[in-house]
Formats: sequence, structure tokens, C-alpha cells
Amino acid sequence: MPPPVFRFAPSPNGYLHLGHAFSALLNFDLARQSGGRFLLRIEDIDATRCRPEYEAAIHEDLAWLGLCWETPVRRQSEHFPAYREAIERLSALGLIYPGFESRAEIARLVEAREKDAPWPRDPDGAPLYPGTAKSLTPAERGRLIASGAPFALRLDMEAAMARVGSVGWTEQGAGPNGETGAVAARPEAWGDVILARKETPTSYHLSVVIDDALQGITHVVRGEDLFWSTSVHRLLQQLLGIPQPAYRHHRLIRDDAGRKLSKSTLATGLRELRAGGATPAKIRQLVGLP
Repeated sequence: MPPPVFRFAPSPNGYLHLGHAFSALLNFDLARQSGGRFLLRIEDIDATRCRPEYEAAIHEDLAWLGLCWETPVRRQSEHFPAYREAIERLSALGLIYPGFESRAEIARLVEAREKDAPWPRDPDGAPLYPGTAKSLTPAERGRLIASGAPFALRLDMEAAMARVGSVGWTEQGAGPNGETGAVAARPEAWGDVILARKETPTSYHLSVVIDDALQGITHVVRGEDLFWSTSVHRLLQQLLGIPQPAYRHHRLIRDDAGRKLSKSTLATGLRELRAGGATPAKIRQLVGLP
């Protein structure tokens, strides 16, 4: 039997903090304990936010923590053809359609609908897609695309669910509300998710599923904030006929106010802790690892 394969897959859109350190160390420890492999993947599909200096800092911080990984490192920006192929397969099944509303237009549509009742939101709190692009005729879509209008390629969730039926996974960790063991996936809670855009032929949901399959990832170990994203990932795996890894969602590292550490809140980075005299052993202690 081949060895298990774990991965740590950060985005180079900021410096790593203690939350990243916990996830990376946990994956590395599990790989080492099981005689498995540990991979580093750079999820850099967002060209507007990802920077080379952040990517270099990821390598530096992980090496300082004592981690080592296989090379070459997969960088998502170098594998757009693989994501386009997946989009084409889903499109051939009649499960993809372009939506042409801007974020501002979608916000206005949601505001108008909420005059009568609260508009449904996904597990992250974002409103479900309220537009009517799915009802456009092929000719209307063609004219808009030919005009150069920006668009997002969305998954027709109703049609996808009808094709696959119920899906689920066995949770080896725990969800945000203690969910563990057999979990029924709820991809419909996300509505018609975006799988690609005109300028970027993929999204987080699509690329992570394709990458895990192509890299032979057997164990996905990540934060509990991504627990319900697994519903979409399981649906895409079923639609594309690719293997299901084992899933384990771990606790989050939080600040003194109980908020999860985030780049967007400027959580203290590993490089700052290191500059302040912290050692790799201290980092392990701070995140609760032996």
C-alpha cells in the first residue's frame, strides 16, 4: 500500500501567522508519524494579491520551523490548463453557466430582495447568488461574451445535485459545532458557486479539488473554518470522478478576543515572532503541539 500523502497549501498573499504554523506542523507531524509524505503547495491563483516576497517568506518560515517537503513545489498559477479541462468537462455535462453581474450589482439585487425577507446566505455568511443569468438563452450569453463583458462561471447547483444525489464524508476531526464521523454534505447551502472567472480559469473550490487529486493527496488536514467547504469539494469530486481523500478539520488558533487569526486582521506573523526571539520550540508550545 502506498504511503499516505499530506499537504500544506498556503496562499502567498501575506505573511504566515501562528494559525498557519499549527496547520503546517500538524500535517508534517502526521506525515512523519505515519511514514507518509509531506507536500507544500502554493495557492497563488489570485494574481492581484499574491506576491513573490510572500511566497519566499513562506519557504523561509517553514524551513525555520524545521519542516522539509518534496520538490518541485506545485504552484497553481502554473497549472491553469488542468483547471480549464475540468471546467470543460463540467460544461459538457450542462452544469456550468456564465453570470454577468458585478459584485456591486449582486449587492444591489440582494438589497432589493431583502426588503421583503432576509436573503439566504452561505456558511461563510455571503448571500447566495440572486441573479437570473441561468435563464439567459445561449444566444444572449454568446452576445454578452462576444461584447467583452466580464463574467463568472457558476455551477448549476440544482442540476449538479440532481446528477449526483446525496454525498457525504467521514470526518476524522471535528466541525465548528462538533460534527464528527459520518457527515452529510450540504453543497446546496452554497448556492451556485463560482468555479472560474473570465480572467482566471479557476477558483479555490475547483483548484483545491483538482490539485489534491493530481498530487495524490490522501489526507486533507485543515482548519475547521473550511469544514462546510468540504460539501462543495465532495460534490465536485463526484461530478469529475476523482478520488476522495480522508478529511480532518482541526481547531483554529485564536487571539485574545476569541477571533481566528487572519492575514486580514494583521495577526502577528511568524517572522515578527522570530525577530522577537521566539524559537521553533516556542512556536510549538504556543500552538499546543509537543
